[in-house]
Amino acid sequence: MVATVLNDAQLELLKMMSVFNTPEAVNDLKQAISNYFAQKADEEIDKLWADGTLTEEKVESFRTLHERTPYRK
Repeated sequence: MVATVLNDAQLELLKMMSVFNTPEAVNDLKQAISNYFAQKADEEIDKLWADGTLTEEKVESFRTLHERTPYRK
């Protein structure tokens, strides 16, 4: 059996979990984490837009993008 080593951030989160003792509190935490990552994604998209990596043409090209993995029967 392999031991899992947790980093400092993971250990800190585990310590904080002791206060989340109701389903509502857990749902609030999930929402807060979701909001955090949504904000980070928005910031990254804004940065790509500002530096020209993401353009209106590039966004429009996503409409016809098909990147499915072909499976053989």
